[in-house]
Amino acid sequence: MSSPEHKQKIWEMIKEIKVGMLVTLDEDMPRARPMHLVQDEYDGTLWFYTRRSAEKVSETDKDHDVCLTFSDQEEGVYVSLSGKARLIDDQALIDKYWNSFIAAWFPEGKDDPEVAMLEVKVEMGEHWKAKESKAFQLYEFAKANIKNTTPNIGENEKFGG
Repeated sequence: MSSPEHKQKIWEMIKEIKVGMLVTLDEDMPRARPMHLVQDEYDGTLWFYTRRSAEKVSETDKDHDVCLTFSDQEEGVYVSLSGKARLIDDQALIDKYWNSFIAAWFPEGKDDPEVAMLEVKVEMGEHWKAKESKAFQLYEFAKANIKNTTPNIGENEKFGG
């Protein structure tokens, strides 16, 4: 797990990206689909709306292990988070995070029996943050190739696990 300060750092990296790719196992094959963050803060758990009948729900029922990836190429931010997913039937949570964006996906409203929350409890992850511009990164790659070294393009940190 990570400290409150590290959780805040992760949140600062992903909160503006908003959409992460959720990877589940469909039988023996990994399958990814975009998921939209709905919360305003991060404490080690990520929340997403889902339909109860969605394939991701049956996939996470069979295997709770999931991975979420977030990337912002403009800012050089890449985050990979792994943890356990489960379907949550909690009307208070549904009400708490409901907004017009979500309503567009559920035209029958937040009381639709298909509406549920997918909870992902993050257990480990890794993140990368480029410290400089794309031009600097290209320079670092070229320099590393000439000197046969590894390029230094920014921060990389693993946590949990």
